[in-house]
Amino acid sequence: MEHSVGWLAALVFGVLQGLTEFLPISSSAHIRIVGGLVPGWGDPGAAFTAVIQLGTESAVVLYFRKEIWAIIKTWTLALFQPRLRRHPDARMGWYIIVGTLPIAILGFLFQNTIETALRSLVFVGVSLIVFGVILGLADSFASNRKSLTRLNLPEAVAFGFAQALALIPGVSRSGGTITAGLLMGYTREAAAKYSFLLAIPAVFASGILELLDIGDDGAPAWGPTILATLVSFVIGYVVIVYFMRYISQHDFRPFVVYRAVLGALVLVLLAFGVLTPYV
Repeated sequence: MEHSVGWLAALVFGVLQGLTEFLPISSSAHIRIVGGLVPGWGDPGAAFTAVIQLGTESAVVLYFRKEIWAIIKTWTLALFQPRLRRHPDARMGWYIIVGTLPIAILGFLFQNTIETALRSLVFVGVSLIVFGVILGLADSFASNRKSLTRLNLPEAVAFGFAQALALIPGVSRSGGTITAGLLMGYTREAAAKYSFLLAIPAVFASGILELLDIGDDGAPAWGPTILATLVSFVIGYVVIVYFMRYISQHDFRPFVVYRAVLGALVLVLLAFGVLTPYV
């Protein structure tokens, strides 16, 4: 059930979104958990969550602006100039398009389930633990050798299906795609970079579509939603800068431990009635 979002809740949700979107710990899970813990807040709903992601995704566009411009320009020119069609940036454009299809199709087919049943905190807690363990195993056994210049079509599709797992709160968009990248032998930096680039079309499409629901009866109002989006943009940009530096020298172990502890805590709080599956 969606709840109206006040100014303080919007500020907190915006901070959470900015802090957690790019880390493999699931921003939607944190918003659901905090909303469930604070009396009167509850679940802000899928529309609010999708719209404030426009803020963090704008931070991605700003951070990777040169790469994104090169991809768009080369991909567009390659439509009319065959000699450019094998250029890495032109191929990357197609890979991002193809990689976006799984989340777009599955999101459309299962929209009602995603916005209702899968927002249960039971799913959130279990997903945090299970996919945290998978991330840890992938990171432990990864070869960390491949760069994005070696990306091919089948792997782009595999990345896309991994991103689609983020439709389940608690999985983490970055966590799912980074895990897939590690399993396919990509370096941590390459997997993270492609994860962020791949998310751009899906997040903007989802956020813009959900804009139609903001301000409706029972849905969050425009003012708090805009505040949360702006806050998530500012904090998200700072986080992405430091996260890309961090993973160039460190593994994902701290995030794996954090996910396991948080997931276990959620399940314990559910068992004792402090949290309820749907708030």
